[in-house]
Amino acid sequence: MNINMTFFGQMLTFAVLIWVTMKFIWPPLNAAIEERQRKIAEGLAAADNSQKALEQAQSNADAAIREARVKANEIIEQAHQRANQIVEQAHSEAVAAANRQKDAAQAEIAAASNRAREELRAQVATLAVAGAEKVLRREIDPNAHRALLDELAAQL
Repeated sequence: MNINMTFFGQMLTFAVLIWVTMKFIWPPLNAAIEERQRKIAEGLAAADNSQKALEQAQSNADAAIREARVKANEIIEQAHQRANQIVEQAHSEAVAAANRQKDAAQAEIAAASNRAREELRAQVATLAVAGAEKVLRREIDPNAHRALLDELAAQL
């Protein structure tokens, strides 16, 4: 066996193998690799876009939450103000009602006091008439001397 001939045979076989590989195997393999690289690049771009969209959505959600909190605080503040107004109004109404009751009670007291004075004047007049009757030992006609008795009662 000749080493040179074997060597050339092996070189020829290797060259044919390389040619067949480059002609029939390498292009589909290379196309599959390029397709895979393209899909990976698209996937990375989509993931990057998704990440940006997620960050945008997160910032929108945070802004909406901040706005909702501000509105909630405003509503709570308005509720506190309204509650204070209601309490103040109720207090004012209670004070007004107490004053009305106080005025009514004072008017009733004044009326009762005037009635008591009139009753006392009438009783004093009656007692004066009775006392005068006993002193004079005769009966004084109360109807005849009503003006005199009213003047006397007014002085008392």
